[in-house]
Amino acid sequence: MKHFTLKELTKTKTVLDNTPSKEIIENLTYLVENLLDKVREEYGSPITVNSGYRSPEVNKAVGGAKTSQHLTGCAVDITTGSKSENERLFNIIKQYEFDQLINEHNFS
Repeated sequence: MKHFTLKELTKTKTVLDNTPSKEIIENLTYLVENLLDKVREEYGSPITVNSGYRSPEVNKAVGGAKTSQHLTGCAVDITTGSKSENERLFNIIKQYEFDQLINEHNFS
């Protein structure tokens, strides 16, 4: 993992335990090495992780879907901090193979 850390992929604003299992860490590592690091290289600037892995307790506390891929370490919510840059980032990500790409909040 070149541009992202396990700490930022598992951070939570809740006080709940969000420690990932070995399998979750493997999923997060795969996600970073096969998508996020490549996207970051192409984008050329830092990308902020808003949410990565969520334990079932954290997912429930934040109102996440019961079938959220965050629960398995296979999803990440990211931002550049700018609507126009988020749109640019979205267009870069669309070039890669993934299960779903959601533009939440209209790039904000």
